[in-house]
Amino acid sequence: MNDFDFLTGTWDVANRRLVKPLTGSTEWQEFPATSVARQAFGGAANIDEITFPSMGFSGLTLRLFDVEREEWSLHWASSRTGTLFPPVVGRFTGGTGEFYGDDTHEGAPVRVRFVWSEITATSARWEQAFSADGEKTWETNWIMELSRA
Repeated sequence: MNDFDFLTGTWDVANRRLVKPLTGSTEWQEFPATSVARQAFGGAANIDEITFPSMGFSGLTLRLFDVEREEWSLHWASSRTGTLFPPVVGRFTGGTGEFYGDDTHEGAPVRVRFVWSEITATSARWEQAFSADGEKTWETNWIMELSRA
């Protein structure tokens, strides 16, 4: 239940995002961010706000632990839209968290995967990938390297 306790606090985040996902493009954009996270419900929930100063927007993630199913649902919202994106759902196994969900990208349905890995007291890695072929292949399109501020 306390899988996201490591995230509590303030982080400097180095972002690397694929400019045109699912097009075969290999052009990446790099930009900084700052994230501030806190836990709630005794570790069964986690909320963070991330600010991307050079990009002109911020995001908010709400993570909730479903006690019955023993899995997390991660809900992302962007200040650009003010709406929640569909959640990704999953769990941690062996120190790595994998979370999956359905969404759309530029009007086309995609499967989404978030992976939390390389977690230490002072660092962590998050990756987002899309699959447009029913999880046969994945394209990583956003990587965040977190360092404790």
